[in-house]
Amino acid sequence: MADSQPLLKICGFTQADQAAAGAAMGVDAIGVIGVEGSPRFVPVDQRKALFQAAISASPPCAGVLVVADPTDGELADMDPRWGHQVVQLHGGESPERCHDLRQRLGCGIWKALRIRGPGDLAAAASYGGAVDALLLDAWVPDQLGGTGHRIPIEWLEGWHCPMPWWLAGGIRADRVGTVLARLSPHGLDASSGVERAPGDKDLALVAQLVAAVRSSSEDQNPVS
Repeated sequence: MADSQPLLKICGFTQADQAAAGAAMGVDAIGVIGVEGSPRFVPVDQRKALFQAAISASPPCAGVLVVADPTDGELADMDPRWGHQVVQLHGGESPERCHDLRQRLGCGIWKALRIRGPGDLAAAASYGGAVDALLLDAWVPDQLGGTGHRIPIEWLEGWHCPMPWWLAGGIRADRVGTVLARLSPHGLDASSGVERAPGDKDLALVAQLVAAVRSSSEDQNPVS
């Protein structure tokens, strides 16, 4: 059971006005996809506008740039000057590569792990000291994320993560209570569950998700 309200990240924004609206509602972080081929891909020269819109609406809102297996030649595109505070690595990056990027970019590094079975959770320990947080998502062939597929909760019950961790995959308002009653993630990450189409966020669903996270935490931690 969560001891405090988890943070909430909405990933896959492609429109600055929607990013600003989400931040104003209380979303703690927005994700912008820098993986070419993704239906939510945002070109380098358009990313800063999204991050700035969110931060202008809510200064505490963090900007997260999502990439996969970046090369050294792509480091300039991941420079925090584009407006993000975190780079989320969604490929097959090793702990050593994560540590290297953390040093060279000078910003927060999150590593996504695509979980296909309980045994995959053992990889988490190897990233200790190399990243600032982990993000767990369901493994789906040929897709790096944003699928809506869920990791079975029972795989995560009793699991201890050596660092802050985020849960992704099928996060919607109607599921938040069940998740937070059984798990204690540092944060929740939603994408397809709050969309009309890839990259087009349904702000009513975003508002419902924000409200559900707040309500669930209040239910589990009532004021005496």
